[in-house]
Amino acid sequence: MKLLSLNLGRPKAVEYTDQPEGVTGIDKRPVTGSVRVAAPGSKGTGASGLDGDAVCDLRHHGGDHQAVYAYAREDLDAWGKELDRALPSGAFGENLTTEGVDVSGARIGERWRVGADLVLEVTSGRIPCRTFQGHLGERGWVKRFTQEGVPGAYLRVIEPGEIRAGDPIEILHRPDHEVTVALQFRAVTTERGALPRLLVAGDALHPEALRSAREYVEKYGS
Repeated sequence: MKLLSLNLGRPKAVEYTDQPEGVTGIDKRPVTGSVRVAAPGSKGTGASGLDGDAVCDLRHHGGDHQAVYAYAREDLDAWGKELDRALPSGAFGENLTTEGVDVSGARIGERWRVGADLVLEVTSGRIPCRTFQGHLGERGWVKRFTQEGVPGAYLRVIEPGEIRAGDPIEILHRPDHEVTVALQFRAVTTERGALPRLLVAGDALHPEALRSAREYVEKYGS
C-alpha cells in the first residue's frame, strides 16, 4: 500500500461554483517533493491540512475533520472505464491518490501512517457538490457519484508529518465495528434508515454525521 500521488490545488476562478468569490481549489495536480500535513483548525476558519493546498469554500470544505481527502487509484480507473476518459491522479480533487488501499471500504476511526511520521484518521465520505460536477464536466454527476457509493475518504490529522509521492501507507488501527466510509456515505445520502448504525463509531465520526445519526434516533428511534 502506498501514496501513489500527492496532489495540491491553487485557487482558480470558474463559472460552476457558488463560492462567493467564484474560485475553487478542486483542480488538484500532482507535485514532487515533500509536503507538510497538519491539522488546519476548525471548519469555517481552517482550510486544507496540506501546506500549499487551496480550499476556497470554507462553508462546506476544509477544517480538522476534512483536513485531507483520499481516493483510490483503482476506483479512479474504474470510473475512467465507465466514463470512457482518462482520469489523472487528482482528478476528483483528492489530495492523496492511493494504491492498494480500499479507501471507501475503510472503517470510520481507522488510522493510517503515511510516510515516517504522519498519522491520519478516517472520518467520513465525500459528499459530491455542484463544483465537483462542473470540474468534471459530466452531466448528472452528483446523482451518478452518489448512486455508485464509492466516495473516497476524508481524514483528520492525528500526528503531523511530511509526506511525498511513493511513501508507504500502513494501517495502524482498524476499529472492531463495521461502519465503513461507504456505509456512512449511504446513511447520510440515500439510505437514511441506516443512520442509527453509525453511532457505534462514536466520536471518530465527522461531527455532522454524528449529529445527523443522533437526531434521527431521537426522532424515529433505533
